[in-house]
This record gives sequence, structure tokens and C-alpha cells, in this order.
Amino acid sequence: MESNLYNKLETLITEKQNLETCGIDNMTVEQVLKVINEQDKTVAFAVEKEIPYIAKAVEIVVNAMRNGGRLIYIGAGTSGRLGVLDASEIPPTFGADPKMVQGIIAGGREALVRAQEGAEDKKEVGAQELMNLNFTNKDVACGISASRITPYVVGAIEKANEVGAKTIYITCTNREQLELDVDVAICPVVGPEVIMGSTRMKSGTAEKLVLNMLTTTTMIHLGKVYNNMMVDLEMTSKKLEERSKRTVVMVTGVDYDTAEKVLKDAYGHVKTALVMILKKVDRDEAQRRLKASDGFVRGALEMGS
Repeated sequence: MESNLYNKLETLITEKQNLETCGIDNMTVEQVLKVINEQDKTVAFAVEKEIPYIAKAVEIVVNAMRNGGRLIYIGAGTSGRLGVLDASEIPPTFGADPKMVQGIIAGGREALVRAQEGAEDKKEVGAQELMNLNFTNKDVACGISASRITPYVVGAIEKANEVGAKTIYITCTNREQLELDVDVAICPVVGPEVIMGSTRMKSGTAEKLVLNMLTTTTMIHLGKVYNNMMVDLEMTSKKLEERSKRTVVMVTGVDYDTAEKVLKDAYGHVKTALVMILKKVDRDEAQRRLKASDGFVRGALEMGS
């Protein structure tokens, strides 16, 4: 007798056979690569159709963060790794508190480097691991599941709904098939994978694009970017230290030595250094302006004396 999961898999577009890649096992190396590349080209267009929904998700996350909330990603396998990856890159890129964006993955840290295939099967584990982060209704839960049906993810989202938090779901299946109650569903339907069921491919690429858009746009609207430059980055490596100096040089037109000196006076804070130079003010005044403009450099510069 067919199992319920077997029947569900038959309905998922991510589990269907891709008729355009049949016979791929009989192709040359270059032919295989061209087929994969042609399929990958369709992913961005699938994501483009979801921009209105991604925009709604950004608004939810920005509002939550302005009120002390966090964004928590929940996923399994490739989806979980992508969530953890995106979360881990926010602090060095945008100078954000590591707690602002966090990711949990079925199977824990071990699953980041070695597949833990059975870890995704229990809804109650996803719910408990979400609550282990002291999750409240101020936070936002974002489930990531190419197939939409991963129990670990579904359980966490159901728990988030139970506590009254906002919920987002990123899946590569049709919106009409999503049975879970969420505030925003983001559904880039990329079609069957090059290799049937291998959702680390087009589905994973689509999820990565969506996560990039979600957090980058959020951080822009929280004042972490000036023009198109990172101005809240942390000087935690030589590369980031030099990038900070280069940003100050490019924005203000001062020379390298001046940028280095002012950054030192600004305790390494690029935003403060920019305002100090462009408005010809000391550190305290620059910080006052930034605080009054909610951290936006543009607002601090446009503010009257």
C-alpha cells in the first residue's frame, strides 16, 4: 500500500522528472554543463515573479527588528544550511547583532557538514528548537522548505503561529498547494530539477536568491547602507579594515591616512567617520546626528545644525 508521504511526493513539482534533461547520463561533460546552465537561467525569472511577496516579507521583518524582534530561519538539509549561512553573514556585512538573524537546522551543527536525513521528520523537534531560542511574538519565523512539507519546518512554523508571531514560508512549490497558515508565502516555482528530486540545485539557488533579497533589503531599510556601500560593517579582519578605509576615502574624497585617522577617532565606526568628515563635526556630534536619524547616514548628513 502506498504511504501518505509517497502520495505527497507525487504531487510536488520539485519531485517530478524533468523532460528537458532526460538522457543526461548519456551526454558529454560539456553537454551536461550546458543543460545545467540552461536550467539555472530560469531561476531568476521564477524569483522575479515573487517580488511582491518578498516585499511584504521585508516589511514584516523591518517592523519586527525596529521593535526589538529577530528573524529566525528554520530549515532542513540544503534549505537549513542556506538559512544558517545567510544568518552568519549578516553581522560582518552589516555590523548587526548576531542575535538579529539566526538560523536553526534539523540535526543541529553536525547537519551543516554531514547530512542528517532523519532529523527533519519530527514536527515537535522543530517546534522545541525554535522555542529554545526564547522565541516570542516579537520575532519572525521564516520556514525554508523546497518541498513545503518538511515536518521539522512545519512544526516550527505552527509553533510560531501559536505564540502569535509573524510567519514567512519560502518554498519552491505552488502557492495553492501550501496548506500551512503563514503571513507571507514566497513561492518561486523553478520546476523539476535537472536530477529528479535534487533540490540542492535550482530550488537551492532560488532560496539563496530570496534570502539575499530578504535580508539585504531589510538591512538597507534599517540604515546599514549608504548609497550602495556597506557602512556598518565590522572591522574584524584586515580585509574589512581596509574596506572600511576605502569606503571612507570613496565617499568623502579624503586621502588614505586621513581616513585611517578619522576611523580611529570614530572607534572604527564607518558611519560616524563619514559624518565627522562630511559635516566637519566631532565624534559626539556625529553620533548624535546618527542617533537622531535612526542610524541613517543620509539623514544625519541632511539634518540641520
